[in-house]
Amino acid sequence: VNPGPAMSVFSEVPQAPPVAVFKLSADFREDSHPQKVNLGVGAYRTDDCQPWVLPVVKKVERLIVEDGSLNHEYLPILGLPEFRSASSKVALGDDSAAIKDNRVGGVQALGGTGALRIGAEFLRRWYNGVNNTATPIYVSAPTWENHNSVFADAGFKDIRPYHYWDAAKRGLDLDGLLDDLEKAPERSVFVLHACAHNPTGTDPTPEEWKKISEIMKRRSLFVFFDSAYQGFASGDLDKDAWAIRYFVSEGFELFVAQSFSKNFGLYNERVGNLTVVAQDGENLSRILSQMEKIVRTTWSNPPSQGARIVSKTLNSPELFAEWKGNVKTMAERVLLMRDQLKAKLQAQGTPGTWDHITQQIGMFSFTGLNPKQVEYMIKEKHVYLMASGRINMCGLTTKNIDYVAQSIHDAVTKVQ
Repeated sequence: VNPGPAMSVFSEVPQAPPVAVFKLSADFREDSHPQKVNLGVGAYRTDDCQPWVLPVVKKVERLIVEDGSLNHEYLPILGLPEFRSASSKVALGDDSAAIKDNRVGGVQALGGTGALRIGAEFLRRWYNGVNNTATPIYVSAPTWENHNSVFADAGFKDIRPYHYWDAAKRGLDLDGLLDDLEKAPERSVFVLHACAHNPTGTDPTPEEWKKISEIMKRRSLFVFFDSAYQGFASGDLDKDAWAIRYFVSEGFELFVAQSFSKNFGLYNERVGNLTVVAQDGENLSRILSQMEKIVRTTWSNPPSQGARIVSKTLNSPELFAEWKGNVKTMAERVLLMRDQLKAKLQAQGTPGTWDHITQQIGMFSFTGLNPKQVEYMIKEKHVYLMASGRINMCGLTTKNIDYVAQSIHDAVTKVQ
């Protein structure tokens, strides 16, 4: 008698919910409506709604192909040395005293997420006591959804929100944020967005950053910057790194997770760097030795192609200047779409204030649309955006912006 198939050892595995932003893109692809618009996924698009390979990236890729000295041997565990140093220099500045003092190091990572994860793993193992899972990790309310998961998966048990977005005034809740900093247990870890806050697009001003820094310094709070949009926010690399450089100048030991997905358009190359600013060179050496052990059991060695593209660009004055021009092109298109969307909403007399669209910065805008209005936008207008009301400004083009503005107007006037 055939007993039939045995029960699978995986029969108890539950179906995981899909990642929201990728599910949104899948739904968009299946939609046959001729005026459909995707304002969900966080990637740059041209005015023809196409991905853009930066001209400088194409040029450097040709240089790499023609370079007979390159091969496919393993990189060092911590990554391509000239990539790591150039990445840290972009974040901290050419004239960084911390770099001159030899207390800055880098870990090449698989994108910004990989940099966050390596930093989180290190902190769980070695920060504020060996293998300390109880240290509170504070993330902004709201934040990029992966922040919570990365620190939870690294083993931290106490992940808390800090006040950030004031929905009523559609701006920064500075008082709530400062109050949370005052009340947080000493040595808590705060994940801060260096610029172009995801998802709100709302950043502190330099004066507000100074207030944040003063409390964090006085209360011995640890700073973990996530810098995914340097240059992309304002078009100015130095301006977008202001907060990081100020905290370093104030003497903080800190981590910076850097991503080159957006500002190089290298989304699928997974090019990231974890910049470590330590108290001194001796501390740095010990920290990097432990990070090397973490990398060894995580991905063992990083991939070279994306790091070579970034490294060659950052280390050549001519290519670096060209790249800054490419980044400015992307940033200026986003700023133009912000101006036009706000103007069209105001011209229609769409209820509410829309100044926040131009006050926010970077790839995303927190529109203020509620979940029912978002549902209306998707189902009735075929305009796809996140349930939070976050839209990717790069999804707007001169061809679809009138339709999107009219759709927002209809959503606001017809759905409460």
